[in-house]
Amino acid sequence: MTSSQLTRSVLKPVVFVAALGPLAWLIYHIVWGDLGANPIETITNSTGIWTLRFIVITLAITPLRWLTKWNPIITFRRMLGLFAFFYGTIHFSIYFVLDRSLMFDGLWEDIVKRPYITVGFSGFVLMIPLALTSTKGWIRRLGGRRWNLLHRLIYVTAVLAVVHYWWKVKLDVTDPMIYAGIVAVLLSVRGWRAWQKQSTTLPRRTPVTESPAIKRSGQTG
Repeated sequence: MTSSQLTRSVLKPVVFVAALGPLAWLIYHIVWGDLGANPIETITNSTGIWTLRFIVITLAITPLRWLTKWNPIITFRRMLGLFAFFYGTIHFSIYFVLDRSLMFDGLWEDIVKRPYITVGFSGFVLMIPLALTSTKGWIRRLGGRRWNLLHRLIYVTAVLAVVHYWWKVKLDVTDPMIYAGIVAVLLSVRGWRAWQKQSTTLPRRTPVTESPAIKRSGQTG
């Protein structure tokens, strides 16, 4: 069995089941009524933090491939990105269904007037086209270049998710600072890689040499 086959047949199902672990944890505690004094807040915070974690893990896949030279790891990126959207959808749904009671009235005002909700909602909206165009069919429709350009929105989403988390906790920003540092490193690595690639592909300037006619003109002038 090749490394690629092992990844698809064994490791990928294991990662898929593991990615469902946070949801299983929530369901378990909901069933047993063990979510603390404010269950809605617990569910909202848990799904929000797991959204951010899956965004970070998705961003880490490509640098890990560069570092380890293990190309099959790239097969996890789409699945992990979709899990980020999955938990983000639950996170927003909890806010809309339980906090807003399915009331559209005042929803937009809430989004605009509360900055941490503004950036969080913006990050979630940016994830929608990424999830919808994550299939091979969409890669063919858009073309590799445009598809890659579109999916760079994940970088903006990651920054917005960190800001959303930072502004929400307000007081103890230790955890948001850690995630901000990780995202900064992952984006910096990509920037450095892009700069290095561009610098190696730029055409070299050929030195300007005088033509024989110019030389003769200079000698006889």
